[in-house]
Amino acid sequence: MAARDPAPAQGRQASGTSGSSAGEHHVSFVEVSHVYEQGRRAVQSLRDISLDVPRGQFVSIIGPSGCGKTTLLRITAGLLQASQGRVLVEGLPPEAAQRAREIGFVFQEPALLPWRTVLANIRLALEIDRLNGRSGLPDPEALLATMGLSEFRDHYPHQLSGGMQQRVALARVLAFNPSLFLMDEPFGALDEMTRSAMRYELLRIWERPREDAGRRTAIFVTHSIAEAIALSDRVVVLSARPGTIKAQIEIELPRPRDPAVEQSPAFLAYAAQLRTLLAEEA
Repeated sequence: MAARDPAPAQGRQASGTSGSSAGEHHVSFVEVSHVYEQGRRAVQSLRDISLDVPRGQFVSIIGPSGCGKTTLLRITAGLLQASQGRVLVEGLPPEAAQRAREIGFVFQEPALLPWRTVLANIRLALEIDRLNGRSGLPDPEALLATMGLSEFRDHYPHQLSGGMQQRVALARVLAFNPSLFLMDEPFGALDEMTRSAMRYELLRIWERPREDAGRRTAIFVTHSIAEAIALSDRVVVLSARPGTIKAQIEIELPRPRDPAVEQSPAFLAYAAQLRTLLAEEA
């Protein structure tokens, strides 16, 4: 992506949709609501979420605890059903997109198989897809090199640090070659130094195009304002429960980005704007 001029003191708020044509929308949310049962009480976690995510865009979702961020991500992945409205991924319902291997989900915990080595965990994608008659997936050894894991190929998960385990989890998702990354606070359990390093590692990987297409689309849930700004083309701010879209802030910082961007006046202005929006929901 070509570098753009630094952002003004206040980030530009996007409209409710992306403004691109329907064919460019990778993910579309149409009046999505979610209600769950808590004892004898019905609790609404999300209300009327409408949002379009263009192909190749990196979107972060932030908001107060309990506002439905993870719920929205799980609905997108087909792991939960919306109570109302619909989500389309590549024009398909999430369950169909999941079956087509269009969706890769990185969880808060790495969820590696402890009895498998690093390489064997990554090879799991190949084994599953061979059973389904699919071929042409990325080479696991090449993914190890991309993630800086080659020397750890024969290690088991318990022998790795938290940051290394998340690298393996990310490599395993890459092995499926999805067009859409869904990430639910994948660095939340890491110390601040490792977390900062991992977000720029993630950017480096995301900016590499797929072999058969362009840059992947990413939807990233986080509580970290700095993380959201550093990673994203757009930050979606949810209100307190029931979560609705309070604001969408376009992040007009040049790419590629490195840690130095976090000291720029534009970055600090975005951070102040997002802190104000979140404070209004406290």
